[in-house]
Amino acid sequence: MNLELKKRIITSVFLLALLCLMYLYTFILMISVIIISIISWIEFNGLIVKIFKKNNNKDKLLRFFYKAISLMYFSMLIYLVLLIKSQKQDFEIFIIFSILISVMSDIGGLVVGKTFKGKKLTKISPNKTVSGSIGSFIFSLFLIPIFFEYLINYDLLTLSIITLIVSLTSQMGDLLISFLKRKAKVKNTSDLLPGHGGILDRIDGIIFAIPIGFLLLVSY
Repeated sequence: MNLELKKRIITSVFLLALLCLMYLYTFILMISVIIISIISWIEFNGLIVKIFKKNNNKDKLLRFFYKAISLMYFSMLIYLVLLIKSQKQDFEIFIIFSILISVMSDIGGLVVGKTFKGKKLTKISPNKTVSGSIGSFIFSLFLIPIFFEYLINYDLLTLSIITLIVSLTSQMGDLLISFLKRKAKVKNTSDLLPGHGGILDRIDGIIFAIPIGFLLLVSY
């Protein structure tokens, strides 16, 4: 086992433990969500600065615009998660379900994509394939039997459609950050997480999956 893989495994175990603690203890959730959002916003702005690095008026305006939009988005995300935690218990399931859809989409994309390879999905991220995208959808559907008893107000078809939409959103979020990294000419948003890159590299799909998943589950 090489050193990079060891770092990745250790970091993954730490992140999984943190996720469990966030679910069990509200104060850990609050602190973690705020810190993760702030770091992600900093990493996002690091990409924006690299993309729009000229000091002409156009680039200055675009930097300000994207910084303002991203700040509002991450602030909304913090508010949404903390509001849900303080309200109905059922809402927590919505958040967990949305996060796990994103996680399973990542795993499915990696496993199926590496196994079957095939046609590239897009030039934005050369490592992503059509087979990997299909794998993301399939793996996300594996969650339905596990969560079906907790989401009894939804029939199987509705839950399947919601799951696929959230998986698609997660994949698009991943591609968006990959596009920005490509434009900024960097591999990772930072080197904060050994073996993984930056915080934003890990939650690029999750930050889009949470609001979409929550809105879909509440609306139906």
